[in-house]
Amino acid sequence: MIEIGKYHTLTIARERDQGLYLKDKEGDEVLLPNRYKPESFQFDDEIEVFVYLDNEERPVATTDNPTITRDEFAVLRCNEVTSIGAFLDFGLVKELFCPFKEQAFKMKKGQWYLVYCYLDEDSERLVASSKTKRFLDNSVLDVEKFQKVSVIISHPSDIGMNVIVNKKFAGLIHNDDLYKEVSIGDVYKGFIKKVHANNKLDITLREIGYKALEPNANKLLNILKDNNGYLPFHDKSNPEEIKNEFEMSKKSFKKAIGNLYKEKQIRIQEDGIYLI
Repeated sequence: MIEIGKYHTLTIARERDQGLYLKDKEGDEVLLPNRYKPESFQFDDEIEVFVYLDNEERPVATTDNPTITRDEFAVLRCNEVTSIGAFLDFGLVKELFCPFKEQAFKMKKGQWYLVYCYLDEDSERLVASSKTKRFLDNSVLDVEKFQKVSVIISHPSDIGMNVIVNKKFAGLIHNDDLYKEVSIGDVYKGFIKKVHANNKLDITLREIGYKALEPNANKLLNILKDNNGYLPFHDKSNPEEIKNEFEMSKKSFKKAIGNLYKEKQIRIQEDGIYLI
């Protein structure tokens, strides 16, 4: 079955004036227009294509790569807003439609939005939605504490940054764990810091526990070397200043200097830390 909004590896079946007809193992066919036809080919050659509906709502194949596929999240630019909704650039000739009812906030031309792409069952067209939260479900989790996960930055909250975990769960990075500037749509590798009783997920972008200790210690050691062996910080320093200066929490900073002290790499004095 050739599904709309997905990649398929199909076989070249026949050629007509409008292009090549490709078929799958079940014999279903889709047109690859002339503009995407390879310079040289043979019948029964396999070719990878993306399938969507053209401007006349007919299934069509393309060798171009869209910036979003069905059941995926991505940040897209709004090209136009009309009386029926917004049209987003997703890298193909035809734009991706986002109706007003699927807009978390009214979209504006030229702005970028994190959206989810899905197949509308009524029209059988690909549609975008910036109401991404409704496509996430934490009722049944298949992740656990300390597990490495994929993270998409979603939107800010009063206590941190909401994220999409493994493209299907909602999570939160608390402000204390935001060691770097992040933007909506950024993709990172993260770690499950805590799984709450209600299945809410706390996420961090740094490895947890002893695995995070040595990188932070090495980071401080390198910074010390770059600053002539002295830094005006210690375990009594302001947490915000530490976060801004080193992109780590005060707890991680104290563990790092403790590690360096045990390894006899530094000495700690009232005015800061010194490289030995």
